[in-house]
Amino acid sequence: MGTYSPKPGEIAEKWYVVDAEGQIVGRLAARIAAVLRGKHLPTFAPHWNMGTHVIVVNAEKTVLTGRKMREKTYVHHTGWPHGLKSVKARTLHEKKPGEILRQAIWGMLPKNRLGRAMRKRLRIFVGPTHTHAAQNPEPLVLRPRKAGEE
Repeated sequence: MGTYSPKPGEIAEKWYVVDAEGQIVGRLAARIAAVLRGKHLPTFAPHWNMGTHVIVVNAEKTVLTGRKMREKTYVHHTGWPHGLKSVKARTLHEKKPGEILRQAIWGMLPKNRLGRAMRKRLRIFVGPTHTHAAQNPEPLVLRPRKAGEE
């Protein structure tokens, strides 16, 4: 018996909504990246985009553990000479509340055209509302963070 590989017509698009309030960024990002890849599906194939979309609401209420909010630095290069830019996590969170979560998820996806296609299926919203009610997203249940858990 050979290995099963899904055909393009067999892949159905599925929408999930995640409430990020009080969730730890890294743990949440790992779970969302796995869902975007389709690893939760029984028909998972690593070379296919499995058609899952993820909507994240309340992205501004995510939590970084320890001293990361004060000490972690995000670095990128503009492409120009002397274009190395760095920003602390606290400043990035104040200016672009969902960007820390977005970068964490993108870092866990493949770095090729398949990963770029998966990135387009991620939507991050600041606040409790989103604009994709017509797609009937089902809630993605995550383990709630316990009080005092770091």
